[in-house]
Formats: sequence, structure tokens, C-alpha cells
Amino acid sequence: MKYVLDASVALKWVLAETDSAKANALRDDFRNQLCELLVPDVFPVEVAHALTRAERKGIIQPPQAIHLLADVLSTPVTLHPYRSLLPRAVAISSVFRCGVYDCLYLALAEREGCAFVTADDKLVKNLGTQFPFIVALAALP
Repeated sequence: MKYVLDASVALKWVLAETDSAKANALRDDFRNQLCELLVPDVFPVEVAHALTRAERKGIIQPPQAIHLLADVLSTPVTLHPYRSLLPRAVAISSVFRCGVYDCLYLALAEREGCAFVTADDKLVKNLGTQFPFIVALAALP
């Protein structure tokens, strides 16, 4: 099985949040070679941004972000260059009025013909009918 992995899911590997157990089960499946995980190459930057924001909000304490980033990046997901995804991501963003970063993940899943797993319930709600390959992390077994 092949999945495009949203940064929101990978953050649950290192932050105790709702559905962290499901995110970790997906990570374990990847480590056991039961699935492939694909991401646009902006993924490490998105994860780093979210972790430093968690520090600023007091969710984690400095310098935890750098250590948690290393933990996330220790799982060698397959990075795909964003530049080839950008035209389609911009087109999706323009039509559906959502962020280009999210649309990079959508464009990758669309191109690869696989599911896009996200913990972003708003994204699932707003775009799930137009892009049926979007799968809520909560919906995974």
C-alpha cells in the first residue's frame, strides 16, 4: 500500500495528540515494509515549523523541537520534488481556495494514484468529496 503522508500525521509520531496511536501504527507499518510513505520535499520544513510553533505555544519546551524533528526525520519517507507538483497544486488552490502547501500533498497523491492520509479534519471536510482519495487518519484501522 502506498500513502501520501501529511505533516499533521507525522507530528503525531512525536506529540501526544488525538489519534497518535493510529499515526504510530502507520509509521510501524512503514518500518515493517507493509506500506510506502510519500511526501513533497517541503515536508521537513512543515514539520520543523509546526514543532517550533509548539515551542512558542508552550506545548513543548525548547530545545525539544530539534530533537523531535530528528525523530520524525529518522523515518525515511520518500521525498518528491515540489516543483513538478506546483502547477497542479496552484490550480487546486485557486479552484478550491485552500493552502498551496496542502495542495502539494493532494497533487502528489493524485499523481501517484494513492491515498492522502491527513489528520486535518477541516481539509477532509472541505475537499473530501472532490478528492475521494483523501483519508482521515481517524478513519484508519
